[in-house]
Amino acid sequence: QVQLVESGGGLVQPGGSLRLSCAASGRTFRSDAMGWFRQAPGKEREFVARITLSRGTTYYTDSAKGRFTISRDNAKNTVYLQMNSLKPEDTAIYYCAADNLYSSSSIYSPEKYDNWGQGTQVTVSS
Repeated sequence: QVQLVESGGGLVQPGGSLRLSCAASGRTFRSDAMGWFRQAPGKEREFVARITLSRGTTYYTDSAKGRFTISRDNAKNTVYLQMNSLKPEDTAIYYCAADNLYSSSSIYSPEKYDNWGQGTQVTVSS
């Protein structure tokens, strides 16, 4: 069983930055892509960013483009989400997840992913 553990969340003022980490451990990690999602209170879980582990190809939701950067360190089995210019509307629990190779769902859908982490809270407030 693959385990994903997120870290790096916290309270930050508007305009500030945070760097989230997602470390994978357990049996051989076979996924070729990782994603970051977030879920605010009363809202559905939404796609934030995705990266392929082989080529490093990235995808972002429109609200993250230009502010967030997803990256990976394959040697450490870790994926990062650098978040700059944070806004109050970025407040949410952030989750990382591993792509399910056998799912035909859209890469922007949570259904495309399995092996979710427990989440890390990000709060943007003055």
